[in-house]
Amino acid sequence: MNNQVLHGNLTDSKIVIGKKQTLRFLLKDEVIKVFISKDADIHVTKEIINICEDKNIEIVYFNNMKDLGKACNIDVNAAAAAVLK
Repeated sequence: MNNQVLHGNLTDSKIVIGKKQTLRFLLKDEVIKVFISKDADIHVTKEIINICEDKNIEIVYFNNMKDLGKACNIDVNAAAAAVLK
């Protein structure tokens, strides 16, 4: 698993934000990279992480949900986000 911590703005890429959207696009094989917040509840992120590992999709970890939300250019916390193909 990739433990890289990334900071910056993700809005240059086509992204989806949140558990439901991330899972939806993972299951359609339309994701090239996933971002997970380290402080999100494991029941929120575990399924996403498992699918990424099964499909060999890179996971980039953010220290907290606030930083991930900020990088996604939203004013709320985010547990997960994904870059689409």
